Amino acid sequence: MEMTYYDHGTPAERWERARMFFDAKEYAAAARVLGGLVEEVPEQTGPRLLLARAYYHSAQLRRAESELRVIVERDPVEHYARLMLGRTLQRQGRDDEAEPHLRLASALAGDFEER
Repeated sequence: MEMTYYDHGTPAERWERARMFFDAKEYAAAARVLGGLVEEVPEQTGPRLLLARAYYHSAQLRRAESELRVIVERDPVEHYARLMLGRTLQRQGRDDEAEPHLRLASALAGDFEER
């Protein structure tokens, strides 16, 4: 397999490169770096969550949804992944599916409605 710029370096170097692309709003480039990193360290939440965010911001919503579902399946109380999953579903016009995730994310973050 031929190594590309996106695959080059240690996992820490690729993580830093991906974050630089993300911070520069180069979401598709960040996703290219993060895709390989997630394959290499699938158990780590940070790279997978940033990959989901890169997909979300580059309108690759089905891919974002897929990554976010992996995270919430592994860690049901990861409130930011729940929030992102809800927003991703909303952007796809799937409000009924989004609502439970958004409510749970709010509760996990300590945001309760006043009654």
